[in-house]
Amino acid sequence: MSVTAETAPAVALTFDFDLQTGTRAQRTAVTIKQLVVAGWTGRDPVAVEKHIRELEELGVKRPASTPIFYRASVARLTTQGVIEATGDASGGEVEYLLLRHDGRLWVGAGSDHTDRQVETYGVTVSKQMCDKPMAAQFWAYDEVAPHWDRLMLRSYVTEGGKRSTYQDGTVAAMLPPQDLLARYGADKMTDGTLMFCGTLAARGGVRATPNFEFELEDPVLGRKISHGYRVISLPVLG
Repeated sequence: MSVTAETAPAVALTFDFDLQTGTRAQRTAVTIKQLVVAGWTGRDPVAVEKHIRELEELGVKRPASTPIFYRASVARLTTQGVIEATGDASGGEVEYLLLRHDGRLWVGAGSDHTDRQVETYGVTVSKQMCDKPMAAQFWAYDEVAPHWDRLMLRSYVTEGGKRSTYQDGTVAAMLPPQDLLARYGADKMTDGTLMFCGTLAARGGVRATPNFEFELEDPVLGRKISHGYRVISLPVLG
């Protein structure tokens, strides 16, 4: 009998997250049992096509569908400020996160760090290759839902000793949470599920990012979720 993601016992990790409602953040032990990485989630088909072509230039094949929902091991998740990756061809991309915990939906920020070389021959495999850094803070979704499209995503890279903006835009570029979850299957977004929800085009094109910072800003309530990390490159010996 084969074991599939649907029949296998849950592999779970527990993180200490700050779950914020109003001005109060409660440190909470949150167990994550399922990691989903949503790709090509843009609302604007022109922008989606731009991102697809951006990756095609790197040799990445077109997705089978848009959006598409990849599965990856929860063991890839981390809140640390350092990750290790094989070689020097991996890079980050900022995304908003959706977390289902205790029957409630929460919003956070993370980086879908991906091996760009592996991505050229298998996107699904590339999603499993690298750790996925995330901030340890989440906001209650119902508090940001009324002004959702005003939330901002940004990322920064340090190249040649200079820090510069890598991505910058509103979450309005991506499908809103309820639409995205409806396409994924709301019944599958069970407690303990964390979803990466898509990204923005990179200024200067997608590339390796050995130093990466990202943030999710709520200009209406005047707050940010932010995190940063650096990449230690492990040798490729053949």
